[in-house]
Amino acid sequence: MRPWEWAATLIASHALFACGSAASTAVDDDAELTRLERIGKLAFFDGALSEPAGTSCSSCHDPALAFSGNNRSDTGVALGSDGVSLGLRNTPSAMYAAFAPEFSFALIDGESTPVGGQFLDGRAARLEDQARLPFFQPNEMNNAGDAALAAKIANSAYAPLLTEEFGAAVLSDPSRTVDAVASAIAAFERTKRFSPFTSKYDAFIAGNAVLTAQESRGLELFTDTEKGNCAACHVVNPKSANPRDSLFTDFTYDNLGVPRNPRIPANADPGFFALGLCGPKRPPVDDPSLCGAFKVPTLRNVSRKVAFMHNGYFSSLRDVVAFYVTRDTDPARWYPNGRKFDDLPARYQGNVNVEEVPYDRKSGEAPRLDDAEIDAIVAFLATLDDRYGTAAAASGK
Repeated sequence: MRPWEWAATLIASHALFACGSAASTAVDDDAELTRLERIGKLAFFDGALSEPAGTSCSSCHDPALAFSGNNRSDTGVALGSDGVSLGLRNTPSAMYAAFAPEFSFALIDGESTPVGGQFLDGRAARLEDQARLPFFQPNEMNNAGDAALAAKIANSAYAPLLTEEFGAAVLSDPSRTVDAVASAIAAFERTKRFSPFTSKYDAFIAGNAVLTAQESRGLELFTDTEKGNCAACHVVNPKSANPRDSLFTDFTYDNLGVPRNPRIPANADPGFFALGLCGPKRPPVDDPSLCGAFKVPTLRNVSRKVAFMHNGYFSSLRDVVAFYVTRDTDPARWYPNGRKFDDLPARYQGNVNVEEVPYDRKSGEAPRLDDAEIDAIVAFLATLDDRYGTAAAASGK
């Protein structure tokens, strides 16, 4: 089964898309939002829901950055509402998150494989669960509990909409209040503004745009199993006019041996490691071979991100592509003193993917891509920006 066939099967079989109205309804105007979606939008942008006030969901999921960003932090990870605390992870884009199935282990090519979930470690099953958790993280929105957050919600301008949607009793039970807001945020995140499929690539597969020679070459290299092999995880099917066949992720998990980010305060402790599926944000999975694996993100709108990889180590998309192909051929370029996989304890360094192309090269060997080919893939990735044809896209902003 080809990667896009596997991903398409996964999406089609998942219950979320049995009621796919939210993910497919055109929502370009607030007047077209349902009441629940309007509540979700108001809550999503409400800076009064943090402690102290001033941080909203949109602080880390900024529409100008394709609903990614780290609340103005340049460390690679998000700044908390207190203006001091820093998290452990780079904020993933909320765009196309509605397509992720609930976290599970699926049988792929005869192997039990972790798939789906929200957050980079899949610890939230659904968008509703994901929307709830950041409100209470000390290094995020920092609320003490349901009661503290519910009091803020009850004083919001959209509290009357909540009672209209859920009944007057919704504001009398703090847990129910928070659950209602989380469900509203999830509904908003399932609207078309989070999955518009309006990139140049989408216009290209629909026959309404032509890729440049460099972009076309980048697509070839992206899908070439002996060159970039990016589509092995970042699923794309350029032969299909259905953009859902090109989500640029298969929702699985991989361990890439990303360099340790010294700007993350927790990393000052040499014994601390963020291990993705093995914590610390979630209970470890039972299989130690998965320690250090993080969810494969969509590459849609990737050129608009300000930080890359799970720990935000990279600030340049070109460096990310170069890292993929030279991590093993020139380790000293990426790791202090050439010590590979320095953000993993020694017992888990064998979990790093060193078998698939382009990671299958050895030190001193030629990488799978040269500089011009790296540039071509980066040019192709820019075609995944959903602002195609807008003034913002033309200006590069």
